[in-house]
Amino acid sequence: MSSTTTLVVVSYFSRHDVVACLSSVPAASIQNPPVLVVNNAPTDDLQPVLEPFPTATLLDPGANLGYGRAVNYAVSQLDPATEWILVTNPDVEFGPGSIDELLAVATSDERIGVVGPRITNDDGTIYPSARDLPSLTVGAGHAVLHRVWPENPWSKRYLKADRSKTPGSEPLQSGWLSGACLLVRRSAFEQIGGFDDRFFMYFEDVDLGERLGLAGWKVLYVPSASVHHAGGTSTRDHSAAMLQAHHHSAYLYLAKRYHRWYQLPVRVAVRAGLAARAAASSLRSS
Repeated sequence: MSSTTTLVVVSYFSRHDVVACLSSVPAASIQNPPVLVVNNAPTDDLQPVLEPFPTATLLDPGANLGYGRAVNYAVSQLDPATEWILVTNPDVEFGPGSIDELLAVATSDERIGVVGPRITNDDGTIYPSARDLPSLTVGAGHAVLHRVWPENPWSKRYLKADRSKTPGSEPLQSGWLSGACLLVRRSAFEQIGGFDDRFFMYFEDVDLGERLGLAGWKVLYVPSASVHHAGGTSTRDHSAAMLQAHHHSAYLYLAKRYHRWYQLPVRVAVRAGLAARAAASSLRSS
């Protein structure tokens, strides 16, 4: 792995996950990259748990910045020589050789802006981390039907990673990649202004993938690199707040896409639909 790559981890009361994540790095890379850990939980003292990791630096912004803004904060602290930013959730554990494999693909073409690995869940299934950009029709069809009819055509189109379930598959061009683990070219990231700070959580990765694509950068899913993602370990105690954040970010993303004055009816319909879905989800969980 190039010494010009830096790993960025955002933690929110995730000390045990951070330890597991950083412990998995040596087997994933021939070099031990520098690490920036952004502590989004000011009352959680992470310094003691980072002592076994000499390449790790703790960044404490003094508040919960949200995910994308915290990554932007870390990027502003990077060494000028850093060319690649490996953004990861703390509850990700890297598979053997996975970081090196991501970097090998990423550096194979100067127009590649971001790559993401195959992500496995706790039960061994593959998380659909490579997806098409959500249009209103595809997004609505997936949102409404995926739970009751997983094989519906809208979900199949949206969940693009389903087409590449084997580790040896070739890289697949995608609309966006899961923000759980991304290797981003720094020059591309900075060209588009990084993550949009308005997304506190969720959809910041969708928005990033779309803007990179619009700027002419390639977005590639790399199933030959594998990581494990526990998923949601820092948010399980805040499910209601996370549901609200998810629907807010979904509206923000679609309002950004359909921003013209004559698309006001679309924005109103999206807001109403998301509010109804949020209410239905709250009833199911109560």
